[in-house]
Parts: sequence; structure tokens; C-alpha cells
Amino acid sequence: MELKVKEVFKIDGEVDAPPSKSYSHRAIILASLANSKSKIYNLLLSEDTLSTINACKALGSKINQKDDYLEIIGSSKIHNLSKEAIDLGNSGTSLRLLTSIAALSDNEVIFTGDESLKTRPMETLINGLKPLGVEVDSINNDFKAPLIIKPGYIGGETSIKGNISSQFISSILISAPLSEEGVKLKVTDEFISKPYVDMTIDIMEKFGVKIKNINNTFNISPQKYQGCNYVVEGDYSSASYLLAAVAILGGKLKVNKLFKSSKQGDKLIIDILKDMGCKLTLNDDNVIIVSDGNLKGINVDLSNAPDLLITVAILGSMSKGITKITGVAHARFKETDRIATTCKELNKLNCNVRETDDGMIIEGGVSSGNVKSHKDHRLAMAFSLIGLKHDILITDGEVFNVSFPNFIEVMDEIGVKLELV
Repeated sequence: MELKVKEVFKIDGEVDAPPSKSYSHRAIILASLANSKSKIYNLLLSEDTLSTINACKALGSKINQKDDYLEIIGSSKIHNLSKEAIDLGNSGTSLRLLTSIAALSDNEVIFTGDESLKTRPMETLINGLKPLGVEVDSINNDFKAPLIIKPGYIGGETSIKGNISSQFISSILISAPLSEEGVKLKVTDEFISKPYVDMTIDIMEKFGVKIKNINNTFNISPQKYQGCNYVVEGDYSSASYLLAAVAILGGKLKVNKLFKSSKQGDKLIIDILKDMGCKLTLNDDNVIIVSDGNLKGINVDLSNAPDLLITVAILGSMSKGITKITGVAHARFKETDRIATTCKELNKLNCNVRETDDGMIIEGGVSSGNVKSHKDHRLAMAFSLIGLKHDILITDGEVFNVSFPNFIEVMDEIGVKLELV
């Protein structure tokens, strides 16, 4: 289906930010590993998080949807109930976080997914797990899904490169407390996207597990997760589209459930929009943005907030001057090569954009046209923002369901009417 902006009204009012996808994945997994019942409130139910829920069910957790929370009865003793490969769809987060955990099962686990997921590199994690007694085989011998994870997780010492994906680090951290001996994990090279690891440690502590970290060396002793009641905070990644809409069109908006104390790296969107000329107030549990619609280009390092790449690129294309984005070479290993696909689609709209090894340089200015989402949810949502001032049609635009299933409804709340045709 194709996504387009049908009508734009004055943006003025307030709206709730959607729940954090990153925290939702982690809360489901940790509750599934806990030795008692948990209640997860304000959970994001999207295609990606449903993949994690279904996988955790297959690995033995009892998960029930209640009126306003998800009830999870977990177990630190994992048993794969599935006689076939567990399909994770398009969820790279599910694959990366659950691969380590599957080794805790008392029987073999196979993870697969759609064609896009089968392109996601897993070699760094597979090699990092090997010294811990974990055996992961790639069916196609390419270090990608489908993966066969054999039972057995002794623990010990290992290292992992920090410049590929923080999810590999989070995967080992989450699984480490349930290993036989505990884990000492050293992160080598540049440590990108560190806020995502901080998020992982934060939620692990909420579920009763402590981690020692000295100079990027993490020590995790054998421990048990404890069930708890957990409220998922609002998502700065998804809220970036709402804030960016105000920035581009002009207006005033209050976005609730965005916390000043959040450890999300994508909170950087606040500083980015300030630098571009907007006025923002960050309160304890909400953000207020005021914009006149006149933006200026900036230089920004997104190494700790790669999911903002496409949003910032669109903002740059709608600004006066030059926007230079750096630090996101790892964005080439997301649902798509987000540097290449963003530049390709902006070029279709007569935007002067140049791809670099770790980002792009954009000269403000776009026109109407048709683009493809490449079945990347963030590309579909970000490019829809161009429709605030220019006619645009996005092929495969429905993929926002991956992370923001009520995207059309929430955009309508703030004054932007989208439609799928």
C-alpha cells in the first residue's frame, strides 16, 4: 500500500508518546526469565514486539494479555516447546537479544525470519558467545539466520566489538546472570550506541539483577531475575516524528510520557531540534515544542542515536543550509542500509544529498515525488513528513506497524491526516 498526507491542519495541543519499543522488548524478555509473575504496563504491541512475545511463549513462558497490562509468568529454566523453527519476522532486536538466551534452553532452538532478517549480520555475537560455551550454527554458513542454538551456557570471559551493534552487548548481558559461572564481558573498539546498553542495565536492575561496569568491562555474577510490575516509558524514537512534524510545519505541541530522566539515546532529538531553531522545554514527564517552521541546517553526530538518522535527514532536507550527519556507519546494518536508501530516495525528490562512509551531507530543498520505503518502518514514517509541505507518495508505506502501529491515528491527533491508498 502507499502512504500519503491527505490534509494538514494547525498543529496545537497535546498527545501521548507511544511506548518505547526498546524497553518493551527488554521487559517482555526479562519478565519471561523471572522466577515469578510480572505485569507490564504501557507495553508497545507492534509487529516486532509480538515476535518477541511469540518467541518467549515458544521458550516456555506463559503470557496473557489483560485489559491494561501484559501478564507474564516466566521461568529461569527454559524449554523450547516449538518443534519447528521460531519465526521472528522482521525483528532484528528479537533475533539479537534472544540468540544468547536460547542457549539457556535444555534443548535446541532454531530462529528464522523474513528475507530482510536473514540479511542481518550475526557473526560478532556468535563469536562473542563461543568462549562462553555457547554453540550457534548458521544453517547457510553465512553467520546469518536461520540460526541453530545448541543447549549449554557455561559462562566465563569474552570480548565483543562495540562498533557494530549495542544489541550484541545487551544480548550477552541479559543472558549472563543465568549462565553457570557468570560472565566477564569486555567491550573493545569504539563503543557506539552506549545509551541502549545503559537502558538494558537499567531495566535489568528493575528485575533484580546487578551488573558491575569498570572501563567498559562488565562483570555479571550468577543471579535470578525477580518478577515485578513495570511501566514502559514513552519512546523518543517514535516521538521524533511528532516533534519533527511541528518543527517542519510550525505550531506548538506537548508530548506526554517522555521522561527527562530517560536513558534513551534518542532523547538527543531535543538538542537537535533546538539547534535547528525550535524552542523546546523538557519537563519531568513531557516535552513541549514551539516552532515557526523555519529550520536551519546543522552538524550532528548520531553515533549514540542511529534510529534518528532518517528523521534528521528529512529535517535537513526541509531546512535552510547544509546538514551534515556523521557517526552512523552502523546504520547500514539495520532493516536496510539506511544511509544508502535514505540518500537514494531523497535524490528522487531533487534533494542535493551526498552519501559518506558514516552518514550524509544534505543541502536543504526537496520537491514532490514518489519514494519507496524499502519496507523500513522508519523510512516510511520519516518520509511522510515531507508531505507536510510537498505532495509525496510512499510505496509500502504500511510498514510503520513494525514499531508504531497507530501512527496514522496519532498523527491525526496532532493535525496531520495520513491515508493508505
